[in-house]
Amino acid sequence: MRDRKAERHQSTRAEILAVAWKLAATEGLAGLTLRDIAREVGMRAPSLYSYFASKHAIYDAMFAQGCQEYLEGHAGLTFTGDPLTDLKIGMRYFVGFCTANPVRYQLLYQRTIPGFEPTPETFSLSVAGLGKMRDKLAEIGITDPAALDLLTAIGTGLTDQQISNDPGGDRWTRLVDEAMEMYYAHISDRRRIQDDSHPGSGRHPRGGGEPAIR
Repeated sequence: MRDRKAERHQSTRAEILAVAWKLAATEGLAGLTLRDIAREVGMRAPSLYSYFASKHAIYDAMFAQGCQEYLEGHAGLTFTGDPLTDLKIGMRYFVGFCTANPVRYQLLYQRTIPGFEPTPETFSLSVAGLGKMRDKLAEIGITDPAALDLLTAIGTGLTDQQISNDPGGDRWTRLVDEAMEMYYAHISDRRRIQDDSHPGSGRHPRGGGEPAIR
């Protein structure tokens, strides 16, 4: 039996979130106010508390929604099994996802809202996204946390430059493939050095000495 009351409640929550994203795009995340959201939705500000306990609860729901969108998009990627090609596919997706919606990028990957921290349940979605990157690296034997840190720094660095200095353009996004070639060569060289220093370890890069990702 349908629970129409619950359906209406969820529909209104979805409408509130849609309005919050819209306002954040024009006013900035930190400039979001319950009064503005309520006015756009067509209700009194106190009525919002029937759907969200606080403004931070709205941010939390937005954070969760953004993470879900990332995971759903990632699930649709087709990888080839070739390490370098897959690195490029994964990074193109990440940078494209981030630059497509700068406000969402700021919420998910930067600390632009004073005092806001996603709830553990919501943050676990973000951890799952990072886990996909880590798992791809592990598939080719790369388990050093520093390699993952470097990869995420490259991705967010290109994204920051693109959003800050050429919004809507491709001055930095077009460098993704070249950046992954440099990253790939660097990681491959480090693995060869490690293997040479431990000749009995039996560790050899897959696919002729080369890595993958996301």
